[in-house]
Amino acid sequence: MKTQNDSRCAESRRSTVNLAIWTAAWVLSLALVTFGARCLWDFNMALTILFILVNLATGVGMLVYYVKYLRNLDELQRKISMEAMGVTLGVAVVGGLAFSTLDVTNVISFDAEISYLVILIGISYIFSIAVANSRYK
Repeated sequence: MKTQNDSRCAESRRSTVNLAIWTAAWVLSLALVTFGARCLWDFNMALTILFILVNLATGVGMLVYYVKYLRNLDELQRKISMEAMGVTLGVAVVGGLAFSTLDVTNVISFDAEISYLVILIGISYIFSIAVANSRYK
């Protein structure tokens, strides 16, 4: 006999798998538009715009599934995720603007590319999740 906890675990697993699939699809569509423009279709404007729109649509799908994923978390996991997202948003805004200011004022000799900010966001989110998990153990 299935208990409510078993069905909740199955739903949680399903939402995690769906989120992973949508995230992988988004990453692949981003790679396709980034490298495809250069290597596959020689910067054909129509194809580039088409694949950017595909990437945007896939990104929206990923966000929808991320919200579903959050809804399937228990209260503590949701609290940990929300705290990590808050810290990550702060780090991204403050760190990103500081990094951009370093570039604009020529304090750094290279361009402040968005990829550096994405890496900062990823690291701060993972670190925040790890700290919050250890705090609530």
